[in-house]
Amino acid sequence: MVSKTRDKLMDVARQLFAKKGIENTTMADIATASERGRRTVYSYFASKQEIYNSILERESDQLVSRIRQVADAAQTPTEKVKAFIIERINMVKADDKASMSEKIRLLFNRDLSRIERVRKLALEKENDILQSMLEQGVRNGEFDSRQAKRFASTLVLSLQGLYYSYVNHNYENIGLKPAGLEEKIAEFLIEGLKRKN
Repeated sequence: MVSKTRDKLMDVARQLFAKKGIENTTMADIATASERGRRTVYSYFASKQEIYNSILERESDQLVSRIRQVADAAQTPTEKVKAFIIERINMVKADDKASMSEKIRLLFNRDLSRIERVRKLALEKENDILQSMLEQGVRNGEFDSRQAKRFASTLVLSLQGLYYSYVNHNYENIGLKPAGLEEKIAEFLIEGLKRKN
């Protein structure tokens, strides 16, 4: 019950922060929107900044958890890296396969710094997971060691560009269709990673 109430408060606060901004959201707003008293909100969080930080931490943990499941799967390194790329793209696409959900778009446009903070919190752990997959691929001869060293930074830059396109729906402006795009991108990036005979 305790974590359920805490999670609800965080979910409500996240929506309010996206709609009104952190600076324009009060603890009273969070209490009202969550149908709880201010005293209840304060019993879980000392301030809205603490709620905000908890939201960032939770989102970061969710990102890392989903990526860790990919890394722990019984697959070849090539299959894992491909699944990793597809999972990262799907995190941005949210539930709607054809377009970015309004909630994510609103959060992105209103609070880009929040998304960047979530990404930074997760990035180090995520990078360690990716590096272990790449090292495994180099050891078993699937990946070129030189390309593996450059892969993580190339992937980060590629995904940033793709995130922008999904958020702004401008991929069709350059002749791309969203259906199956993650698969094509993953295959293209992995082709550059593979060891050539």
